Amino acid sequence: MVDDEPHGPAQEPGERAADLAALAALEDPTRRALYELVSSGTEPTSRDAAAAALGLSRSTAAFHLDRLAREGLLAVEFRRLGERTGPGSGRPAKLYRRAPGEVSVSVPDRRYELAGELLALAVEEAGEAAAPVRAALRRVAKETGRADAAGAGSLDDALAAAGYEPRADAGGGTVMGNCPFHRLARRHTALVCELNRELVEGVAEGAGAACTVRTDPGAGGCCVRVLPAG
Repeated sequence: MVDDEPHGPAQEPGERAADLAALAALEDPTRRALYELVSSGTEPTSRDAAAAALGLSRSTAAFHLDRLAREGLLAVEFRRLGERTGPGSGRPAKLYRRAPGEVSVSVPDRRYELAGELLALAVEEAGEAAAPVRAALRRVAKETGRADAAGAGSLDDALAAAGYEPRADAGGGTVMGNCPFHRLARRHTALVCELNRELVEGVAEGAGAACTVRTDPGAGGCCVRVLPAG
């Protein structure tokens, strides 16, 4: 069974900027210590508890905790602490816990999670159809590329969104400045080159581009070259 949901671009520029800002926030040692404190707890942490644990003033703890929340590293909730409720029970406390999302930045773009998803889909499909896994991997890679590139403005836009960094070559074709699966390609070159070729063929089909995709180990930063049709 092939997942027909688009896997999206390697990372949108706005997403990358947000992730960089979030990681930069952890450069400050106080904020990093607060993040580690909150992350290690099993219950949300209050400003008072965080300040006491790290020997900070409450205002300093609050400032840094709120910065971490603004950057998406911490989630916030409000809750009354203690057993008293109703009038006179005081304002709800602002509590912090680690945000559920992931923050990661890869320079240049890498898509190892996608490689894992494609392999898992291929194994599932091969098991259901009693077919070779490698053939299934080629098939799901092409279908994924086609789905991800649907509606793209151009082939270059679709390839850039997939993390390939397309560049025109002297022969009128396109080479890739980046391999999204670089580390894997170094260990499993033939397999990953097949994966790239099928993925790029699917991207070209999804973008409605008339072209030929070939494996070329000497073509730029990736083993795939795109040539004009004909």
